[in-house]
Amino acid sequence: MKKIALITGATAGIGRATAHKLAQDNYNLILTGRRQDLLEDLKKELGIKYKCDVLSLVFDVRNNKQVEEFLGTLPEIWKEIDVLVNNAGLAAGLAPVQEGDLADWDQMIDTNVKGLLYVTRVVAPFMIARGHGHIINITSIAGKEVYENGNVYCATKHAVDALTKGFRLDLLKHNIKVTSIAPGMVDTEFSLVRFKGDKDRAVKFYEGFTPLCADDVAEAIFFAVTRPPHVNINDMLIMPAAQANATMTHRVFPENK
Repeated sequence: MKKIALITGATAGIGRATAHKLAQDNYNLILTGRRQDLLEDLKKELGIKYKCDVLSLVFDVRNNKQVEEFLGTLPEIWKEIDVLVNNAGLAAGLAPVQEGDLADWDQMIDTNVKGLLYVTRVVAPFMIARGHGHIINITSIAGKEVYENGNVYCATKHAVDALTKGFRLDLLKHNIKVTSIAPGMVDTEFSLVRFKGDKDRAVKFYEGFTPLCADDVAEAIFFAVTRPPHVNINDMLIMPAAQANATMTHRVFPENK
């Protein structure tokens, strides 16, 4: 019998790469996101390529009523979730706190923290009822350190880091593993979203070095979920070789060679 993984924010980037990785390993998938066309395209692609069953659910994790409606009423066979990947998240804006956009703050807090909690609140009881499961929270180097103008985004990822540790304590007696995967700079839609569609600025963010790609993070998630039953990866920090911490990167441009 195939295992089931639920991946939030599956339409692009790390979520999409993780869907491919787990489907390749014989998982059936529940995929969530806000962009129906991308979800349906991914569902078809995975079904054809890996012969897996995919349930695609279009809703916003920020809306608890939608979370409860879509996940709380899953058919019984789909409630047998082995792995939850809390991937949905974003950074919005890059401004000092005194110039921060309140809408950006709300979007980050509601998605990165409250959305993760809403989804986990529904799914964790399914795992408890079965006596096993694994929750993967995608945190960030921004959950380990803070950087200039990253104030609220860093705060949300620090919150996810703390929640991951709290989940681990709360769910220990229920035989549920909990893992934090904390990437450094990853070349996905992250910067395009942060800079509100400014493609030039997003591209420049990754110039002069090789950042992580979505597949790198998906590989780390796969490693965590494929450990033996007696092994739990509590926390994994993954950085590009050219990035030492949240703010220091070694960039080489053609004129410097």
